[in-house]
Amino acid sequence: MSFARPVAALLVVVALAGIAGCAASEPVVTPVVRDVGDLQGTTVELEVGQVLDIDTGDLAVDSYSGVVSDPSVATFTPGREEDGATFSPGVEALAEGSTEVVLSNEDGGIQDVTFTVEVSD
Repeated sequence: MSFARPVAALLVVVALAGIAGCAASEPVVTPVVRDVGDLQGTTVELEVGQVLDIDTGDLAVDSYSGVVSDPSVATFTPGREEDGATFSPGVEALAEGSTEVVLSNEDGGIQDVTFTVEVSD
């Protein structure tokens, strides 16, 4: 019986080391959050894989559409509401480079928002 306890302890240590090793190898890339009203004429710096999360304030998250000039550098994802969760519109950085983004709102009278996304490795 004394053999079972050290083996069990060893298995726990090996399992924890494996979990810690997995977590350490995957860096966490936090999103950049900006209010849509603050984006006009600005440059947003992102790293490859990072996302710009656009806060639409009082306007519906699904009321914005976006066009990215160079879709090889970044892509626009529209906002949506799904299963009680709200997902803001965003821009995901795909590759190093610079591109212009134009956001439009389907509600009449709202000016387009134009800004630049610069992506680095």
